[in-house]
Amino acid sequence: MNIGAIILCRYNSSRLPGKILKEIRGKTILQHIVDRLGLVNGLKIIVATSEESTDDIIEDYCDKNNIPCYRGSLQNVAERFLNAGQSQDLDYAIRINGDNLFINLENLEDMIAKVRSNPIDFYSNVRGRTFPYGMSIEILNLKFYQDLMVKINNEYYREHVTIYLYENEDIGKRKYFYNNAHPEVQGKRLAIDEKEDLQQAEKILSLLGDRYNNYTFEELIMAIAKSTI
Repeated sequence: MNIGAIILCRYNSSRLPGKILKEIRGKTILQHIVDRLGLVNGLKIIVATSEESTDDIIEDYCDKNNIPCYRGSLQNVAERFLNAGQSQDLDYAIRINGDNLFINLENLEDMIAKVRSNPIDFYSNVRGRTFPYGMSIEILNLKFYQDLMVKINNEYYREHVTIYLYENEDIGKRKYFYNNAHPEVQGKRLAIDEKEDLQQAEKILSLLGDRYNNYTFEELIMAIAKSTI
């Protein structure tokens, strides 16, 4: 079974322009995400950006750092996600947003193990938002997703990739994952969307010290708590 992570990102951002290539601790946000995902054995990693000229800088960065890069539609993000996965012959594609700096590796590895032992259509830790914002993980069977996209012409659903699945719970076989161990971080904001988020991320990574790349969820929880004191 071929499983890969697709990092959806753009260079332009109305609130924090160029955020995907902004540096924290001497490393771009994109590289932090790639390095974190690279700790998962056998996981393919693909960056999926748009064909707009403003995203040439992302492709250039990927080329210089040997990161596979797929370029597709600006507005039809669902198609871009699907085609990026197909370009690498993936059976399952993991959706990772470019502002998701803090990936829960334990959760991701558990979800991948479940995919391998029980290959259904959709795995997600988003339902109920029990994990902080910015730690979303969604895994899709690409054949299922391709068949679904053929039936959906709505621009809103094509832009937002998985919204249709949450609004239509009867479609596909699925499994949800919840954070029951640490309710204190439910609803916390870890996504990098504004300047303040970037500053918070810098503080958290600093508190993680030498573990800033290979940290556990428990270590991240402690760093979040300390960063808000």
